[in-house]
Amino acid sequence: MTRERLVVIGNGMAGCRAVQEVLKRDPGGYEITIFGAEPRVNYDRIMLSPVLAGEKSFADIVINDEAWYADNGIALNAGCKVEAIDRIAQVVRVDDGRDVPYDRLILATGSDPIRLPLPGLDLAGVVTFRDLDDVEAMMAASAQPGRRAVVIGGGLLGIEAAYGLARRGMAATVVHLMDVLMERQLDASAGFLLTEAMRARGVETVLEAQSDEILGEDGRVTGLRLKDGRVLPCDLLVMSVGIRPSTALAKAAGLAVERGVVVDDQMRTSDPHIFAVGECVEHRGQCYGLVAPIWDMCRTLGETLTAGSGTYQGSVLSTRLKVSGVDVFSAGKFGGGEGCEDIVFRDAGRGVYKRIVLEGGKVAGAVLFGDASDGGWYFDLMKSGEDVGAFRETLVFGQAATEGLRGLDPSAAVAAMTDTTEVCGCNGVCKGEIVRAITDEGLDTLEAVRAVTKASASCGTCTPLVEKLLKLSLGDAFQAQTGPKPVCGCTHRGHDEVRRRIVSEELKSIPAIMQALEWTTPDGCSACRPALNYYLVCAWPGDYRDDKQSRFINERVHANIQKDGTYSVVPRMWGGVTSSDELRAIADVVDKFDIPTVKVTGGQRIDLLGVKKDDLPAVWADLNKAGMVSGHAYAKGLRTVKTCVGTDWCRFGTQDSTGLGVRLEKFMWGSWAPAKVKLAVSGCPRNCAEATCKDIGVICVDSGYEIHVGGAAGLHIKGTEILTKVATEDEAVWTICAVMQFYRENAWYLERIYKWMDRVGLAAIKAQVEDPEARRALYDRFSYSQRFFRIDPWAERVAGRDSHEFNPLSRRMEFEPA
Repeated sequence: MTRERLVVIGNGMAGCRAVQEVLKRDPGGYEITIFGAEPRVNYDRIMLSPVLAGEKSFADIVINDEAWYADNGIALNAGCKVEAIDRIAQVVRVDDGRDVPYDRLILATGSDPIRLPLPGLDLAGVVTFRDLDDVEAMMAASAQPGRRAVVIGGGLLGIEAAYGLARRGMAATVVHLMDVLMERQLDASAGFLLTEAMRARGVETVLEAQSDEILGEDGRVTGLRLKDGRVLPCDLLVMSVGIRPSTALAKAAGLAVERGVVVDDQMRTSDPHIFAVGECVEHRGQCYGLVAPIWDMCRTLGETLTAGSGTYQGSVLSTRLKVSGVDVFSAGKFGGGEGCEDIVFRDAGRGVYKRIVLEGGKVAGAVLFGDASDGGWYFDLMKSGEDVGAFRETLVFGQAATEGLRGLDPSAAVAAMTDTTEVCGCNGVCKGEIVRAITDEGLDTLEAVRAVTKASASCGTCTPLVEKLLKLSLGDAFQAQTGPKPVCGCTHRGHDEVRRRIVSEELKSIPAIMQALEWTTPDGCSACRPALNYYLVCAWPGDYRDDKQSRFINERVHANIQKDGTYSVVPRMWGGVTSSDELRAIADVVDKFDIPTVKVTGGQRIDLLGVKKDDLPAVWADLNKAGMVSGHAYAKGLRTVKTCVGTDWCRFGTQDSTGLGVRLEKFMWGSWAPAKVKLAVSGCPRNCAEATCKDIGVICVDSGYEIHVGGAAGLHIKGTEILTKVATEDEAVWTICAVMQFYRENAWYLERIYKWMDRVGLAAIKAQVEDPEARRALYDRFSYSQRFFRIDPWAERVAGRDSHEFNPLSRRMEFEPA
């Protein structure tokens, strides 16, 4: 039987989701061909912001990899643009000259970014924010230190662009025409909180400002002039002022087009053989730019193209977003109005603002900032039109409080959700789909649900609700994960069991672990092999030989790979102290190897950026000659010990903080750990070395040393907690090394100290360091381990160890045995 030919123009989220809906209902019904203008597979555009911010990689946001197309027999034409549709011949004309026939055609051409017609629009450095190419252009612009960015547009994408650029070190400013950021989603109060939150994240805002001209020199942008005459200097200008449906192809084909491509309730255009979904569509006079309506359209189209019974009646909109790390939700008449009543809750300490708008005793709208966990509940109340008079007094405190006070079973609300209630907004997954997957496919873990349904696989906001559905479906058979997931998909065993059995069963190789613990894959994967390698390094120092193939590239070549394929080299500076000889040696290396960028790091060291891989051994050799060793800036291990000048120079210093920092670093360097470890020693409570946001910190006081633990100042910001106080420098060293060893022996791979502390509790760590015998045992084990790892890897590579890592491939091939 000849299958019908289904051609899809658009390899983005809408086009591929429509194909998934068709495949779900009729896996072999069509011969499918997809055209995509971008030269890559389908990815999650919603997650471009975390990629820009450095929180995710492109691989993390791929929705459909190459295997998906192959497994489903889909002919993917990536990087191919459809230039015309011949509706009479029923073919699409491709820019490579081909005519590809179709029986059914889906238009999923998305939208185009609006570019304000300002003078200077065509200057280099002026970009939009719509796809991965835009992100890569912004990342390239942020690579040079001291750069400034201006973002025109204070909507979601504009704010995310500014946040991501600030995370990359640029001075970022958002220019917005209105007096409230994200005014389509937020009222004035929530907008104020967002403005303050952005300022705390390094992003300035200029409100009620109209752009006049983009300024430039030598063909590149240099600034933005506003209508009031102000000039905002910049090296990068991001235009994020909205989108419009991409309709040129449909219009040229003679299809009905108004603001978007006009479709009926079956997603059919004015041509019965052509359908459309996504941001290019206009349905009942409405165009949609949010993902939830697009998923609704795709479900309808899947029904239409298989059972013929799909009906799309439009979407009631709610917006749940994570704006630069802050949860935001809005729906309905969030701004209130005549005949409406407001219920407002504010928590200044947590930065939480809730506004529930009632009309006629029913929820008419809501805006939540800082805590959006009850957004779905308010949205369901709004859609159902339920009278909330009986629980109005507790409504603003959320579902759990309201239903608990009413004596309802906490699980009853989840059970009462309809199958069509959306659980995961990022991927458009409803309750019914999740429950069916759990029961039909025997899913019993959060990871399994993510893998099958994609629910909770993007931003993770819906994770608690997905776990409740697992609990509802499985009862006591479901055990929610309370910490990091099991080691990987190659095993069901958790990190604790693996670490325990390595020691108790004296497993001393990766193959031995995989055999004894019944790994389900022959050789493991990129997730488990580095973890197992670390666990063996920690458990058997001196016995186990480090498996370099189970380390990532940075740890194999002892340098950090950069986006252009070059490397950064960071020599160690003990306690942040250097000398004229060391600086002179660094300068000579920079000149000799033509290293383009030299940067002072936040850890009181110097970073040489742009070193060619072939040059690494020679660079290390010259630095070694000056007495400098690897700073392990790439390592899951001790990175830096930051210090202030202490009693050597400071009028307020109470102890020799520099001396202690140097002593700690010289003793602890080279030690491997589950994740990176940063220390700091401040000579007085003024804390100039910022010890209270490090993994382990020391605050010197007149009577001794306060030992702090569990800080973070990266993606997560967390202050330390006081672990203990000791009287002497020796005790400080013993205690810190004992904490380090306890962490090394008990944490899960890639688990930072603050996350480990949250899991095991501060009291457990205190019990170890405040017991003299336990502390001594930990210190002794750490000292023994350091006998094998306090070795400069640069010197080893200069001497020839693993020299193949630095030979060009062409040279290696010359000596390969026949």
